[in-house]
Amino acid sequence: MSGDTGPQRPGGGGARYAVDGLASPRPFAARLPEVYADGEFGGRFVAAFDDVLAPVFAVLDCLDAYWDPRLAPADFLAWLAGWVAADATAGQPVERLRLAVGEAVRVHRLRGTVPGLTGQLRLLGVEAEVTDNGGAHWSATPNGPLPGSPRQSLLVRVAVPADEGDPTALLRRAEALVEEHRPAHVGYRVEAALP
Repeated sequence: MSGDTGPQRPGGGGARYAVDGLASPRPFAARLPEVYADGEFGGRFVAAFDDVLAPVFAVLDCLDAYWDPRLAPADFLAWLAGWVAADATAGQPVERLRLAVGEAVRVHRLRGTVPGLTGQLRLLGVEAEVTDNGGAHWSATPNGPLPGSPRQSLLVRVAVPADEGDPTALLRRAEALVEEHRPAHVGYRVEAALP
């Protein structure tokens, strides 16, 4: 399927309502009783139903493609992104949205972790190194020192490409994503990585 959404109703909504030349796989004229099939009027009368229902049959015949982010039409893909809470930022390329929808479940499973945050940034098209100052440790002696620092925080170093037109916009996008996907009690700092 291409990114073209097909004919749409005036006023938008992205709804498909008619496709010129699309034949119905189950034409009504072939299923009319003999008494109505003899004349030309019956066939012409039910042809209008074929025109209306042919797009419905076409969607139902390839319904599984609508649930696959690699194949779904672009207008349905944005709706699908809402179902899986994928980042559907307006204006992003369709291929990036397809990747975000396809990876949403895996990334949500890792939400709040360093690999999850790194994955979310990568889906946004941002290469970054995420460092957490916390830690986990065990000791055979009670009351031992705790790992990491008492104040939890994340340091996100964003690799700014040399051809990036506006590095501050890239850092703002990364900061907004970190704000949304970090654990609520953990502070953070986003900075550009030194070349």
